[in-house]
Amino acid sequence: MSSHVYKLLELTGSSPTSSDDAVHRAISKASESVRNIQWFEVTETRGHVADGKIAHWQVTLKVGFTLED
Repeated sequence: MSSHVYKLLELTGSSPTSSDDAVHRAISKASESVRNIQWFEVTETRGHVADGKIAHWQVTLKVGFTLED
């Protein structure tokens, strides 16, 4: 196994569907401009409630990617 150096980004994804979808959206968008994404960690989940129902999800996550040599 080779040695790696990782850099962290903090992202917040949002979705009207689910917290899982919010994570997918954040990682998908970040991967358009960030190479070598290796892992993520959800650090916060919150949402908006309207009429007694969940109307929108927001998920904050740390994303780790390897730096190129």
